[in-house]
Amino acid sequence: MNTIVIFDIDGVVRDVSGSYRRALADTVENFTLGAYRPTPVDIDQLKSEGIWNNDWEASQELIYRYFETQGQPREQLGLDYKNIVAFFQARYRGTDPENFTGYICDEPLLLSPSYLEQLTLAGIAWGFFSGATRASANYVLQSRLGLQSPVLIAMEDAPGKPDPTGLFATVRLLQQNIDKLSIIVYVGDTVADMYTVEKARNLQPEKTWIAVGVLPPHVQETPVWRDAYAETLRQAGAAIVLNNVQELTPAKIQAIRTATAKGGNLEDLRAELFSEE
Repeated sequence: MNTIVIFDIDGVVRDVSGSYRRALADTVENFTLGAYRPTPVDIDQLKSEGIWNNDWEASQELIYRYFETQGQPREQLGLDYKNIVAFFQARYRGTDPENFTGYICDEPLLLSPSYLEQLTLAGIAWGFFSGATRASANYVLQSRLGLQSPVLIAMEDAPGKPDPTGLFATVRLLQQNIDKLSIIVYVGDTVADMYTVEKARNLQPEKTWIAVGVLPPHVQETPVWRDAYAETLRQAGAAIVLNNVQELTPAKIQAIRTATAKGGNLEDLRAELFSEE
């Protein structure tokens, strides 16, 4: 094996538009006393800043920003972050401490176990690096997809993205039998995911890091929204942007390897990859 593919989970492996994002909107609405419920576009705009990968923190930030528009400085609000997290989790995870009963139960899956089997058969090592909690990530990976002990670095294991510490940790877990010249592909759906790869490249330039963007389902509702979101990911560093993670086939990964081996900058890589399609 000489290629590693690491997947984000939310928006890549599962559709969270009706779960995480719904819980985020519920939370902001609750803590603004019903005065403001962020739209999907509002949430996308916040996340395009590249530093709001954690949805608890994103909820708090949108609450702060709403009250600032009302002339109330955030320093005077006295928000309790623990209460924000607790409300969010009650919506997303549910109120049963032993079982998932919330929005998480209804998340559509965006890839199948057979897709991952194809990668394995092609000699491609794969794992997951996500800002989701370990319990939430394992619910989708193990309970929903039936994966046995997948390589996973979750929220509790590393600082939040775009800090690449968790990405490095995932690579270490996967790099057995991988030569040092291997290509590492990280697949994500947000600006923070793309920035994570850029930071990894800056800190470990001896490795070849490739960012692949995936469009989350909610932005594909209209061509204008889809195209704008795709361009945002490209501007943040995505070599290519796909409509669904399963479009990243072994053949496409080989095309990435071939294009990368020729050297050149990001634009050269994109041109080479598009010529393969």
